[in-house]
Amino acid sequence: MSWIRSSKSAALVVLLALSLAVGTAGAISVSPGEVPNETQVGETVTTTVTIEDPFVDMPDQWTLQGSTELRNVSWTVTVRQQGEQVSQETFGDQSFEHPLNASNNGDTVVVELTGDTPAIENYTYEPAETYTLYDFESIQGSSTSGLNTTSVHHYTNASKSARLAIDNATEAVNASGGGSEAQNDLDQAISAYDSGNFDNAESNAADAQDQAEQAEQSAQRTQTILMVVGALVVLAIIGGGIYYWRSNQNEPTKLQ
Repeated sequence: MSWIRSSKSAALVVLLALSLAVGTAGAISVSPGEVPNETQVGETVTTTVTIEDPFVDMPDQWTLQGSTELRNVSWTVTVRQQGEQVSQETFGDQSFEHPLNASNNGDTVVVELTGDTPAIENYTYEPAETYTLYDFESIQGSSTSGLNTTSVHHYTNASKSARLAIDNATEAVNASGGGSEAQNDLDQAISAYDSGNFDNAESNAADAQDQAEQAEQSAQRTQTILMVVGALVVLAIIGGGIYYWRSNQNEPTKLQ
């Protein structure tokens, strides 16, 4: 009897696992295309987002909403059924809404987005400045749910150069163990960056790096001197010991 009960329990566990697998395998999938790590202000960006199985775990009718902070925007929304195009629509604003219906829409929605990288309103060294490349949501009646959102770092030539200088200075300060002067220059560089004063940011960062490298060189010299002094002390002790031993060997004993 215990074996039968055990077998039934095992069977129930297997059935439960299978039902969970079936319930989650076909969930709506949002697959972003290639997304750049960073883009320059004014640079044109193109990316593609694919939504698979738009009506799995979703109502038969819902609205796809997309928004972006890119400028001069173009959205192309293509609906496909088993690879064949069902419909295609183009939008030219920073946001769009596209209704989807299970009765005449397909199994895949492909959204291609093109636009220009926006200007930077507020410069911040950390966290780095970002803009919303895209933000997709589903609208079902009066409720809205997020599907996928992606942000990208943006820069200008001046901000990128200043950021690189601060990055290098930060690495040098950390390697040297800090130092009040170097840290102060580094803090001033970051403050200048946040104010959009990139010339001062680079200058202060260079000063911080110089201070840190000098401090590291000084520490290395001090360490070398201490090692040399330590070696000399050891040699002196050894030499003194040898001299003492030889002196004792040459002394006549009382029997002589």
